[in-house]
Amino acid sequence: MGGPVVQQPNASAPVQPEPAAAAPPDTPPHSTGPFPEDPGRDAYVSRETSSREEDDPPLAMEAMRAVQILNPSGEVTMPRPTRTRIMCVANQKGGVGKTTTTVNLAVALALHGNRVLVVDLDPQGNASTGLNVPHHAGIPDVYDCLIENVPLAEVAQAVEGIPNLWCVPATIDLAGAEIELVSVVARESRLGRAINAYPGQFDYVFIDCPPSLGLLTVNALVAAQEVLIPIQCEYYALEGLNQLINNINLVKQHLNPTLDVSTILLTMYDRRTRLADAVEQDVRNHFGDKVLQAVIPRNVRVSEAPSYGQSVMTYDPGSRGATSYFEAAQEIAERGVKDPAGRNA
Repeated sequence: MGGPVVQQPNASAPVQPEPAAAAPPDTPPHSTGPFPEDPGRDAYVSRETSSREEDDPPLAMEAMRAVQILNPSGEVTMPRPTRTRIMCVANQKGGVGKTTTTVNLAVALALHGNRVLVVDLDPQGNASTGLNVPHHAGIPDVYDCLIENVPLAEVAQAVEGIPNLWCVPATIDLAGAEIELVSVVARESRLGRAINAYPGQFDYVFIDCPPSLGLLTVNALVAAQEVLIPIQCEYYALEGLNQLINNINLVKQHLNPTLDVSTILLTMYDRRTRLADAVEQDVRNHFGDKVLQAVIPRNVRVSEAPSYGQSVMTYDPGSRGATSYFEAAQEIAERGVKDPAGRNA
């Protein structure tokens, strides 16, 4: 007969498995490719996820922080000092955040009920740019006060959109002041006399210094009662610190006995590096309570704000940069109330 032959299974022979059999139990049930699952992948992803949650808080939290920082009610929420605190923001190393610190601390204090004056003593005029104050050639500026004895009140400009905040701008003319001051009588105290002669009463005067230890910085140190030193959380920032402290001590010894390094602010802190932690510990061990608890992190919003003629406090008040500067300003204000002389014990 010509039909197909059907073979009967042999009971004594082993049964062969089907080709499309299910995967063994130890195979991952949801594997989508030929590569085995990385046992460390879950831990890595979880670390990144928590970090992203910290960097990008919920919108509700950002909104609450923004309202707190902008203080739309205009109430005095940061205590005002009993006397004018004149603070010189100095560090001969460039790029450590002097101007950024000056602008944002001034705006934070002004938004919360303090009367603040910013003196831009850097020929680059970056503080004037950050506060959106005109400082092109021909604008009366701090140069006129130092060289021509023009009263500071005629040069100061109100900062648009920020109540209680004024700025004395710097133009390119200030670049020649270092040379012209050499032959001027009482050259080291010109700025101090101009500030003392101002008819208005301020709670804070912030002087933004150039990245040098020339006559402009000496004028700022003589005019000030306190020195605020921003320190970048990197190794190079510590190298020139001794030289700065020595110069401050020379000014204190010969020109301004009341001068004191009252405040140290750590800036550009990158929490991902061990170096930042090491620098922070070194600075805190050396300066003790003078170092603010608030630390300024690396933050894109802080860098973007000046290109819009704003501080980060108004550019993105819900950002981490704005929150950090707000906390630093609050700490400075509270210290000023605890020590009426404007200096830490």
